Amino acid sequence: MPEQEFPPASQDKSRPLVFMVRKETVCGDCGEDIFPGQMIRLEGPKGALCLSCADFDHLEFLAPGNAALTRRTTKYSRLHAVVLKWSSARKRYERQGILAEPEAIEKAEKECLSDADARESRRLRAAERRDLEDVDFIRQFAGHILGEFPHCPPDEASKIARHACRKHSGRVGRSSAAKEFDPKAILLAVRAYNRHRHTDYEELFSQGLERHEARERVEEAVREVLTRWQ
Repeated sequence: MPEQEFPPASQDKSRPLVFMVRKETVCGDCGEDIFPGQMIRLEGPKGALCLSCADFDHLEFLAPGNAALTRRTTKYSRLHAVVLKWSSARKRYERQGILAEPEAIEKAEKECLSDADARESRRLRAAERRDLEDVDFIRQFAGHILGEFPHCPPDEASKIARHACRKHSGRVGRSSAAKEFDPKAILLAVRAYNRHRHTDYEELFSQGLERHEARERVEEAVREVLTRWQ
């Protein structure tokens, strides 16, 4: 199978797949650069989408190595995706881990605390998170969120900023516009957060609805939250 081809299962709604890219490309929706090591989702004629445009950027990567942790995470995560990477040596796509909701990973970790491997996994993930977070930029980004949405709870503004601004994630907070604190980038980050945290978007998406249809169904609920926060 040529490297540029992807298996038909990548469009299987019952088992969403995400791919780690080996060559630089661009998102077919927003046009942002996607660099080697970042992840994409394939979607119809648009081809490769960054995780932000594919509505998978709220999920967190969980590496393989602890079967119990992975099993419990997939049990608790309303939406999860299998991460694949092309192996030049074996000429096939190989599983690299999963993307799942952070809360599901944390819940699974708590259940695995009696396992030494799980404790080590949690320590490594915490260290990774600290390495990926640009504390000063995140603080400034949260401040600009409160500037645009003064009634947003401060703790939620911080959560939005931490999520959107994680290094190397390809999320809106790492775009050139966000680094200039463009109000449009702020709005995109806040809208995405509310879509995933304050609506039933996750359930609709996991039931097989197309991304755009699911977004349309929750749009009114998202607007209501934004109105309260302004």
